[in-house]
Amino acid sequence: MSVIFILITISMLVAGAFLAAFIWAVKSGQYDDDYTPSVRILFEDKINNKNKSI
Repeated sequence: MSVIFILITISMLVAGAFLAAFIWAVKSGQYDDDYTPSVRILFEDKINNKNKSI
């Protein structure tokens, strides 16, 4: 029975660590722009004539 309490304690510590990492990522701006990267492939790049080889 004591093993269950140890496992619950360890799982709560791991869950708390993941929650802290998620909060840190949100505060540091990791999820600020989640729309643009998904549609960036649809935007056409302008052709640079200096690097264009014929």
